Amino acid sequence: MSDVLSQKEIDDLLKAFSSGEIDAEELKDTGEKQIKNYDFSRPSKFSKEHLRTLEIIFEHYGRILATHLPGYLRVNTQVEVVNSEAVIYSEFSNALSNPVLLGMIDFDPLDGNIIIELSNNIGYAIVDRMLGGAGLPLEKVREFTEIEKAILERVFTIITNLLQDPWENVVKLNPRFTRIETNSQFAQIISPNEMVALITMNLKIGSVEGMMNVCIPYTCVEPVIDKLNTKYWYSTMKDTDEESYKDFIEIAISRAQVPLKAILGRSVISVNDYINMAKGDIIKLDTKINDELKVYVGNIYKFNALAGESSDAYALKISTILREE
Repeated sequence: MSDVLSQKEIDDLLKAFSSGEIDAEELKDTGEKQIKNYDFSRPSKFSKEHLRTLEIIFEHYGRILATHLPGYLRVNTQVEVVNSEAVIYSEFSNALSNPVLLGMIDFDPLDGNIIIELSNNIGYAIVDRMLGGAGLPLEKVREFTEIEKAILERVFTIITNLLQDPWENVVKLNPRFTRIETNSQFAQIISPNEMVALITMNLKIGSVEGMMNVCIPYTCVEPVIDKLNTKYWYSTMKDTDEESYKDFIEIAISRAQVPLKAILGRSVISVNDYINMAKGDIIKLDTKINDELKVYVGNIYKFNALAGESSDAYALKISTILREE
């Protein structure tokens, strides 16, 4: 191919220069090759795609936590994924202060453990809520007592079991909570130079806000690392089974307790009679002995019934069911 430009090509090039579409600096050939520095102490084992997929998994996990934790703590809970990054394990462990709250989790069937770190103020708030308090953290940081650790172990077991569903599209997990560590020196699960994925989540329990970090070693997820991409993750997602949700909701509603009351009758008396009322006085109602009583479920009139007794206790015999609300 000839290196000589035609007149038309020259005119088009000049026009591109004048309009700013082409920068003359970009066309300079400096003869230098672009070199990208590579740190052998921090090999790039987790790609951006891997970290993005982990974010999606833990966003799902955060929604599950926000749904289940209020049932145990009796307070509103919010969970949000803040960041995901790949670091060496020594950077994670050196950033931990003592005392620290670390949950060691066996990531069965994958080899190795992961770590869930809860900030101290969140740990104290959980203990306070579980013991009937308002869920406030301590003003001064101190070591967790054995009783407090036993309470937190129950919560760690709950949040560990909730890991199964978010990871279902990657691997069928059977995670098992093993122990709590409050000293970072006893949490050396891998070599200090090994790469880990660090998922940072913001956890808000009531008015108390703190961080929750999930440390996942590369050696732990290496067998399924190819599945940690969004294309595979979305392609294996199961369609929502609406019938299973319907059955679950029906079972949950059927176990709900509602107040049931029967109105024996009504009467109107004067304030003077009410003030002077004594034991043995008789109040005349507007119903007769054989009249049907109105039975309310909550505040809804649902049944008519006849009064009676059963095994030395007052009872009602349903005579009419009202189908209209």
